[in-house]
Amino acid sequence: MKMLNDRRGVSPVITTVIIVAVGITIAIAVALWMTGLVGAFMGYEKVEIRSCFAAPYGTNGWNISITYLNTGSTPAKVDNVFINDVPYNSWTGGTISLKWAEEGGSTGTTLPAPANIGKSVNLAITISAPVTFGNQKLVSGVTVTIKLHSTGGKEYYTSVVLP
Repeated sequence: MKMLNDRRGVSPVITTVIIVAVGITIAIAVALWMTGLVGAFMGYEKVEIRSCFAAPYGTNGWNISITYLNTGSTPAKVDNVFINDVPYNSWTGGTISLKWAEEGGSTGTTLPAPANIGKSVNLAITISAPVTFGNQKLVSGVTVTIKLHSTGGKEYYTSVVLP
């Protein structure tokens, strides 16, 4: 019975040190996990339209050239082009065609047009008149608003006067 009376436990100081060390270790692990988790969701898409101009094409048409740059932290893709808030392929009468070329990369004539991080893209819109949609008609002297819609749900606007 003498042995039971002589028992010693862990001192309160050692207990406190162990609890604090475990708490700090867990806090560091949670902080690192949250940083990785937040970093995965903090990517953003940002397309900047750098230039837009129109030039005559044939007798009644135009070439519109738009250059845009992806300055975001994730790749972007333009999945639709709107002319005066109407999808480019909904205009009737003439034809509207697209051609895009990414800086140092791919080219194409169908959407989506990719824009990798830090890369610029030239989007050429060729309009052979007369094109109409409802009561809208594209003619010389008209200001055309062009909207680029991305797969991320963002919209980027520019406008140009048809010569």
